[in-house]
Amino acid sequence: MNDNTSKTNLWRLLIKAVILFILFNLIFAFSSPQQILGKLSVYNSLVPGRERLPFGENPAEAYNLSLYNLEAMFSSHEISGIDKSENEFRVFLIGDSSTWGFYLENEDTLSNILNRSELETAEGKDIEFYNFGYPTISLTKDLMILDRVLEYQPNLIIWLVTLESFPYEKQIFTPLVQQNPEFVKPLIEQYSINIDPNSELFINETFWEKTIIGQRRQIADVLRLQFYAPLWAATGIDQYIPDEYKLRAEDLDPIDDYYGFAPPTLSRNDLAFDVMSAGIEHADQIPVLIVNEPIFVSQGENSDIRYDFFYPRWAYDSYRQLLATETEDNGWAYIDLWQAVDNTEFTNSAIHLSPEGSAQLADQLIPKILEIINN
Repeated sequence: MNDNTSKTNLWRLLIKAVILFILFNLIFAFSSPQQILGKLSVYNSLVPGRERLPFGENPAEAYNLSLYNLEAMFSSHEISGIDKSENEFRVFLIGDSSTWGFYLENEDTLSNILNRSELETAEGKDIEFYNFGYPTISLTKDLMILDRVLEYQPNLIIWLVTLESFPYEKQIFTPLVQQNPEFVKPLIEQYSINIDPNSELFINETFWEKTIIGQRRQIADVLRLQFYAPLWAATGIDQYIPDEYKLRAEDLDPIDDYYGFAPPTLSRNDLAFDVMSAGIEHADQIPVLIVNEPIFVSQGENSDIRYDFFYPRWAYDSYRQLLATETEDNGWAYIDLWQAVDNTEFTNSAIHLSPEGSAQLADQLIPKILEIINN
């Protein structure tokens, strides 16, 4: 073979490679990149599924990371590998980082403590609890997750909330919502939620950004999540918990405004009750229990003005009254557990609990759960 023939064959090979690369990029972009990437999972096959959705700020020590591909997140969760049996009554917990279990080992999360109670329905079915909490505080983030979990056939959804999840400016604050407009916008439009579906906070991918090249960061994150799978399986570690950390604030600043609102009261329209209503309506025939989760109540400086770092007293008191009225007027299942946990059992924030705090919350919650299930 002469040099000219070799050069010709090489050019043909390069041209074919370029054409195939362009073709693969076009197919990838025109399909659903999130679903394609999300199905690349070793969880629930080669290794066990995770007991909570992936989230991590220190991947090297947590064997976990934060990513925004919902399909990949749920593919890594244990629920994707568990077929529902006839004797199982499924209860899903959704909420913020306190539900997820920040600074808690998996065994000390609310869902696992409830599972260790070995509860049964009146008919003798095993009540199994699953953790779908996710760190960041937003009702709209919870609504998006609620929408996603419905395909796994829950029998009851427990929605843990706090005032900080209700301000409208918090609804698209979390990157998980911003990065998933294709899941959030249809819900906004379907239920006429008071959130701008064209908000600049939503990250709408261009065609180029949906290609393999444009998705290189997302591809890397999904692959990294798989890389940490054997380490998670071997150790059970899915977050870094330091030996020492700064405790929740006891002495507080004398500030009494709340997201631009001033005392003496909040009004119903100041808070995203329409998002909560959308979630309950979207669950359809599946009952939803709303839980006002526990908060730390400071005894320190300016505690006469504020309960804690998050809340002025007037705002939180007004919120509790509004939430009680809203749930009663709509006939929603509700329990207010804002002081169900001893002050000593809060860790690094006014909503994060110690293992004992999680146990105290579970003790207060169990009678309400059984009441809903058996009535």
